[in-house]
Amino acid sequence: MRYIIATLGCKVNQYESEALDQMLRSRGHRPCADGERAEMIIVNTCAVTAEGERKVRQTVRRLRREHPGAQLALCGCWTQVDSAAAAALGADVIVGTGDRAGFADAVEAAAAEKKTASEIDDPFRRRAFEELPAGAYAGHARAYLKIEDGCDNFCAYCVIPYARGRVLSLPRERCAAALAALAARGYREIVVTGIEIASWGKDLKNGQTLIDALEAMAAAAPEVRLHLGSLEPTVVTQDFVDRLRRLDVCPHFHLSLQSGCDATLRRMRRKYDTAEFYAVTERLRAAFPGCALTTDLICGFPGETEEEFAATLAFIEKCAFSAMHIFPYSVRPGTKAADMPGQLTREEKASRCRRARSVADRTRRAYLASCVGRTLEVLFETEKDGVSVGHGENYIEVKVSAAGLRRLVKKVKITAAEGEMLVGTVL
Repeated sequence: MRYIIATLGCKVNQYESEALDQMLRSRGHRPCADGERAEMIIVNTCAVTAEGERKVRQTVRRLRREHPGAQLALCGCWTQVDSAAAAALGADVIVGTGDRAGFADAVEAAAAEKKTASEIDDPFRRRAFEELPAGAYAGHARAYLKIEDGCDNFCAYCVIPYARGRVLSLPRERCAAALAALAARGYREIVVTGIEIASWGKDLKNGQTLIDALEAMAAAAPEVRLHLGSLEPTVVTQDFVDRLRRLDVCPHFHLSLQSGCDATLRRMRRKYDTAEFYAVTERLRAAFPGCALTTDLICGFPGETEEEFAATLAFIEKCAFSAMHIFPYSVRPGTKAADMPGQLTREEKASRCRRARSVADRTRRAYLASCVGRTLEVLFETEKDGVSVGHGENYIEVKVSAAGLRRLVKKVKITAAEGEMLVGTVL
């Protein structure tokens, strides 16, 4: 069977698509080469915003044009929360966010016997973490390791707990073993990912928390640097930071903010206020001087006044993020926020996004300028025409005029900021 996998959404989806690809390859199937027609189209869907459904439909239409006659298999968060809409697309196989091995079985059966399947489970009945092949992308210098699934936060705007269920953790010894296996394959940086990694260990009920898992992984492969996925600010205590600074961790921390106004945060059902969040940024900057702090921001949450949004703009300027993901609030049926009064117009949400991006661009440029003169450890990933490009430990792209560096980590003296990148010289 020749197949093509299209992935929408987050790094967890990317990880799971790569795992599915490895499963299918191990069974004798193969992805399409350029110009070939697929026999099976697989789309791993996203539900984090209302745009998810539009993007799924757009992707399906495009791939059906490019691969006429191919069968269609859908999986992921959107199919989990809206299987009826997925079925209306005429998919041959529909599975949600669980049992990737079962999904591979159903895809095989559909290809071999023209069998259709729709298997959507109840994510809240899942009791064990589904361990998948490690997300090491062929030819890449960086690998992903998923150590957690699910979320117990139930924020007012978010549908993901209904798509993924409650927190499930990969046991600490399995985290360490998986990381050691990736290190043995030559990977020098591992991105530790999950739906909400800050809650790692909650379901294990043995007192272990995320920092315990990170220490075990660092001990299993001390030659590998760890890169943390998105963190809830509540996990970044002083004890967490004190223990983290002893590990080889990339000084790039993505902290989930969503709003810089306390009243809005309360309506969102977030578990911190701006004072607590800012204390976390100070804590990290004291422990990791020059670190990059990035975040997510939702503009136009129901009831957000102009004064509340102005407070958010002032707060993100104060935090001086090196980069921000900025989204307009998106109505998700089934969430608390969908029924809240004070829904803003599409135009107003777009306007607020533009204003927030203006601040984000300014703080981004300031951070890049602060990197000039520093020495960064860069993991090089690509090379073209004698120019090598990689990511510094702060996750900023760096380019140098040198060849033969791919998959190597080198110290680079930063000499300039150029657009969204840094330019430097290998020491």
